[in-house]
Amino acid sequence: MSKIDITKHELVPQHIVLSPEEEILFLEKYNITRNNLPLIKSSDPIIKAIEERDNISLKGKIIKIIRYNSPAGEGVYYRYVID
Repeated sequence: MSKIDITKHELVPQHIVLSPEEEILFLEKYNITRNNLPLIKSSDPIIKAIEERDNISLKGKIIKIIRYNSPAGEGVYYRYVID
């Protein structure tokens, strides 16, 4: 049985892992800390899929989520990955 890559599914919004430099710029731009961001657990299926695909740990990272809503257009959200 082949495994399905949920990161490629049409109903799953695009998830982008910010680089350390992008994280610093983002946090400075909005004058916030990681603790001010909404959270996403490392046990979330999309986080687990990205970790497995890229062979990295996302704990403590900031994820940029791009949702495409037809009437509203594009929505950008950020989440802080916790344990």
